[in-house]
Amino acid sequence: MKVDYKIVQQRRDDIMMIIQKLGNVTVKQLMNDFNVSEITIRRDLQYWEDRGAIIRYHGGAKIVQHMVNHDNSDFTNERYKHAIAKKAASYIEDGDTVFINTSSTALLIPQYIMNKRCTIITNNAKMVLVKHSPLISIVLTGGELRYPKEAMVGDFALNNLHKIRANKCFLGCSGMSSTSGITTAIFSETAINETMVRNTLGSIFIVCDYTKIGQTHNYISANVNKLNYLITDINAADEELSKIQDANPKIIIHKVEPLSSVAINQE
Repeated sequence: MKVDYKIVQQRRDDIMMIIQKLGNVTVKQLMNDFNVSEITIRRDLQYWEDRGAIIRYHGGAKIVQHMVNHDNSDFTNERYKHAIAKKAASYIEDGDTVFINTSSTALLIPQYIMNKRCTIITNNAKMVLVKHSPLISIVLTGGELRYPKEAMVGDFALNNLHKIRANKCFLGCSGMSSTSGITTAIFSETAINETMVRNTLGSIFIVCDYTKIGQTHNYISANVNKLNYLITDINAADEELSKIQDANPKIIIHKVEPLSSVAINQE
C-alpha cells in the first residue's frame, strides 16, 4: 500500500505538538492516540530526534528544553528545507539521471520535480515513501540498511554505484565549511557520498540549511573545490559563505526564503 507522505508528515507534526504541550509522552500513549503500530510511532519519534527536537528514552520521548517556547516550524526548519529542495529541483532537466544521498533535505527534492522525466539513484530507503511524479524513476542502491536514517551502505551499495554515471548530484551533509568541505558524522556514508561525487558527470549540488554552514564533522565526503552549487537559506552566515566562496570562486551560492506552510501543503 502506497503511503501518502503528507499524511505521515501531518501525524508527525501532531505528535510534536503533543510532546511540546505535555513535555513527554509514551509510545503506548501515541499508539492509542493515532491508532498506528509501535514501529510507526518509533519511526516518527526518531524523525524528531534526528532534528534535535526531542530525546527518546525507553518507552517514550521528551522535549528538548530549549525548544519548549519555539513554534513548530521555527525549530524544525521544515519551511527552509522545502524551499531549498524546491530550488534544487529547478535544476533538474528532462532526461537527467541524478544522485541523491540520505539527507532529509535532499529527500524532499522529488516532490518538487514537475513534468520532467528523470531517474533518481539513491541510498535513502525513505525515498519509497516520498510523493513524486510518475515520470520519475526511483532506483535504490540496495545494501546494508542502517537505522535511524535508513541509509543503505556497504559494499553492495558501493558496487552498484560504481556502475552508474549521473548528470547531477544532490548531497546533504552534517557540516559544510571552507576548510573541510562537506562532512558527515557517519563514517559508513562517507564512501557512498564520495562515489556519488566521483561518478557525476555534471554539477555537484550541496543542499543544507543554515545550521550546517560553518560546521565540521569527523568524516570528509568532498573538498569544497569539487562543488558547483550550494543551496542554503537566508539565515546562513554571510561570513561563512564568503569563506566558502573564497575557497572556491566558481561555486554558485543560493540563499532561499522559507516556503509558507500553505505552499508546502499545496505541493
